[in-house]
Amino acid sequence: MTQRNMTDIIEAYLKAYLENQEHLEIKRSDIANRFDCVPSQINYVINTRFTQEHGYLVESKRGGGGYIRILKVHLVDEVDEIDQMIDLIGNQISQRNGINIIETLTERKIITQREAALILSVIEKAVLQTITEEEQIARAQLLKTFLYQLRYTYE
Repeated sequence: MTQRNMTDIIEAYLKAYLENQEHLEIKRSDIANRFDCVPSQINYVINTRFTQEHGYLVESKRGGGGYIRILKVHLVDEVDEIDQMIDLIGNQISQRNGINIIETLTERKIITQREAALILSVIEKAVLQTITEEEQIARAQLLKTFLYQLRYTYE
C-alpha cells in the first residue's frame, strides 16, 4: 500500500467535497484541527493544489469570521485557459512563474514541446537582462504577446 503524505490527504479531502458541488467554504483552523496539523499546512495545500492553473479559484477573508472559499472553474475551451494565463501574468512576471505557465500550456497540449522551447529561450533572464533592466516587465509583455497569438489559433 502506498503511503500518502498529509498534503495529499488534505487535498483529497477537499476535492471529495468539490466533486458534488461547485464551491466549498472552509475555516482554515477547522481543517487544521481535523487533520491535527498547523494552519500553514492548509495554506500550503490551497496555494499549491488549488490554483487557477489546476482549475480552481480561491477567495479568502481573514479575521474571526474569516473563511476560505474554493470554487471550481469550468473552462469552456483553450481560449479561456489562455485568457486566464494572460490575467495571471499581469504587468510583470518572474522567470520561474513564466516557466510554470509554459509548462502548463505544454502539459495541456496547447503548445508543442518545440514551441515551448522557443518561448522559453526568449524569456530567459540572461537574454532579457542584456536588453533591459526591466526584465520582468519585458517577460510579461513577451509572454502575453505569445498567448494573444495562441488565442487566434483557437477562435
